[in-house]
Amino acid sequence: MATADQIKALRGALRRTNVSTSDFDLNPDVHLPEGRKLRPAGVLCAFQEGADGLELILTKRSSRLKHHPGQIAFPGGKQDEGDADVIAAALREAKEEVGLPPQSVEVLGTLPTHETVTGFLVTPVLGLIRDDFQQIPEPGEVDEIFSAPFAHVTDPARYSIQSRRWRGQRRHYFTVPLGPYYIWGATARMLRVLADRVAS
Repeated sequence: MATADQIKALRGALRRTNVSTSDFDLNPDVHLPEGRKLRPAGVLCAFQEGADGLELILTKRSSRLKHHPGQIAFPGGKQDEGDADVIAAALREAKEEVGLPPQSVEVLGTLPTHETVTGFLVTPVLGLIRDDFQQIPEPGEVDEIFSAPFAHVTDPARYSIQSRRWRGQRRHYFTVPLGPYYIWGATARMLRVLADRVAS
């Protein structure tokens, strides 16, 4: 698929019906409490043009972090008081984590929200990186910045459901491995939503 067609597919994905997801939606035995308070957060699902089409920017979190050490994630984080909204939060965090200037990103829109086990309501912000930028991993938070091909993350056939024990119960989750990178959990779940929309 040519780059122009990939961009068209991303724009089309935003026109699909919104259905929110969660870290629990593959686990029907889990009952979430009513009235729970979720903290808003934004992550940047940003594609840049590569040699063979669009590539998605992802990070490998530092192994020294208290939460989710070594996991694959989008740049992003919780919405702070100074952020206008979750889009601003995602852009700010991307600048801090990978050195991506906000003005270099064309925001296309947002995908459905995703509830995490850590109590966040995450909004994936879909964007295109329009300018070259120097990738600078944030010391202490990001071990590595890498790119995943559009064709890989938008192909539903590349996703599988796996499971592991968590808090005394078996928890199921999506995975979409890429070479040495084990992409799973919330990141894979949000990407699976994008893949389903691109494929439909």
